[in-house]
Amino acid sequence: MVTVYLNDIKKEIEENKTILDAALEAGIHIPTICFHEKLTPPGLCRQCVVEVEGARVLLPSCITKVTDGMKIKTDSERVIRARRTILEMLSGSTDLSESPELAVQIEKYGADSNRFKDTAERKYPVIDDNPFYMRDYSKCILCERCVQVCSSDVQFSYALTTTGRGYTNKISTFYDKKLPETSCVFCGNCVAVCPTGALISSNEYNIKAEGAE
Repeated sequence: MVTVYLNDIKKEIEENKTILDAALEAGIHIPTICFHEKLTPPGLCRQCVVEVEGARVLLPSCITKVTDGMKIKTDSERVIRARRTILEMLSGSTDLSESPELAVQIEKYGADSNRFKDTAERKYPVIDDNPFYMRDYSKCILCERCVQVCSSDVQFSYALTTTGRGYTNKISTFYDKKLPETSCVFCGNCVAVCPTGALISSNEYNIKAEGAE
């Protein structure tokens, strides 16, 4: 066991636990985006950052292991500002209309969705290449949950990957093939872990489209 101080609260935590684990055990909420409890933490989005005494930068709590005597601030001004900025940057480039979890965070942290209104939007045509689900990457925040669940974390199909760099970075299939031409087995796990509606069952997509008419 190691002793940590979460917002000045002393807590005994098992070694090899992450700061996020410690916070959950202490009943302290830390927001996440890319993290999913059933998948390997990727540490991509940085929404779960915390301030650790002695560290020069904010640390992602989902992948940072606790150490004895660690002093952690989960809601300092610096942390809140970082989380707010991440949400504002996502709002400026991505369609978050089907992201209820992020809507809650935007309200909580007072994020201004129009702060980066001049940011180039990530717009892609909806991909309808199979009978089971649609891919609307205009809503994708690149959390990579779908890639993880499709690979060695769960399904071992390896049908999905990331392509491009910077602004052109996106989720795709290998060689940008249609899903029926890949190793996809249409298990639906990628749809289940998507937090933004970028992956959605065809039936649900069509129902929503009819309702919008």
